[in-house]
Amino acid sequence: MTKPMPLASFTRLSPVLGVESVDGLSAAIDQVAASAPPTHRFLRYGWFAAALKAYGGAARTLIVTREGEKMATLPVVPVGPHRLGLVSVPGCYWPFRSFPVRADAAVAEAGALLSGLASQARALRLGPVYDGDPALELLKEAAQAAGWAVLDRFVADSFLLDIAALRAEGSWPRNSTLRKNRFHEKHLGSHGDLAWRFVSGEDWNEAAFDSLAAVEQKSWIAARTDGSDAKFTREGHGVFWRAAAQDPVLAKMMWAATLQVDGAPAAFSFDLNAGTLKYAIANSYDPAFAKHSPGKLLYYRNLVQAIEEGVTAVDWGAGDSGYKQVIGAERGPAIRDWLFVRPGLPAAAATLLKGLWRRSGRPEAR
Repeated sequence: MTKPMPLASFTRLSPVLGVESVDGLSAAIDQVAASAPPTHRFLRYGWFAAALKAYGGAARTLIVTREGEKMATLPVVPVGPHRLGLVSVPGCYWPFRSFPVRADAAVAEAGALLSGLASQARALRLGPVYDGDPALELLKEAAQAAGWAVLDRFVADSFLLDIAALRAEGSWPRNSTLRKNRFHEKHLGSHGDLAWRFVSGEDWNEAAFDSLAAVEQKSWIAARTDGSDAKFTREGHGVFWRAAAQDPVLAKMMWAATLQVDGAPAAFSFDLNAGTLKYAIANSYDPAFAKHSPGKLLYYRNLVQAIEEGVTAVDWGAGDSGYKQVIGAERGPAIRDWLFVRPGLPAAAATLLKGLWRRSGRPEAR
């Protein structure tokens, strides 16, 4: 009688990978995003569709399967002169630009994406995106193994508030901070009745977005800039966020803390909640109340509410680090722009221009 062969004696076959490219955005994006790390599950069909509506572009989606399971989806749009053959991942800069990959995706899947991309474009721009981003790290490893040129430029440092660590050291926020806030709230109340509110999910409508835009139109961003960086005005990025809210899953992740003084919008903090991580995307206030720090008062209320809902960390992104560090945030991963240039002459030319690309970013202080 022949003995059965031990399992260890079998040679494991490589998984069967497939890659396809479809016109437009694929419904597979949502399927993959649902199995991505919780911090990246906002990278849904509705997220990319909102970007196309707000910023334009004709998208294609590359889809990688492993043994029939969809593992990664890469939506891209052409950018720049056609002759350059450059494509970019669409999206909004807040909190970052990336694409969905399943949490159990491997370098082989990233390699299949690049193989499919090479027949359609000379180069891919990915970013701004954080160091350590799951899709980025897989793509970098696969690109370097396949002879692609990989270029990066520094954009900014991020700042991270580790609420869980701060609370492990003692009560947070400190009672002394909350007492000071109550003092300021009392004096702020001399301007009229104060109404604190949280907006999320089905609460998102035109009136809710208009309220945020009204604060921005009174703020420093309207007074000192052309307003194009405002998040919720029609002249800024309001089209994107209104479109994103059409996806019920995204609308539930989108969260705003608002303050009205005597019935008029006075301050807001807008976040994207991704599991136990809160992305702090925008905050603003009416300078008429600056003396009483309405933005600070509102955000502490927002953080206390976040703790009650299970949030353990806040990603503050880039920008003014002063008030973030006062609250307790520390420097987090760097944010960079990346170029992946296909092998051959394009990669060789890109390697020669690597220093120029890097210098086009900001100096890195690390």
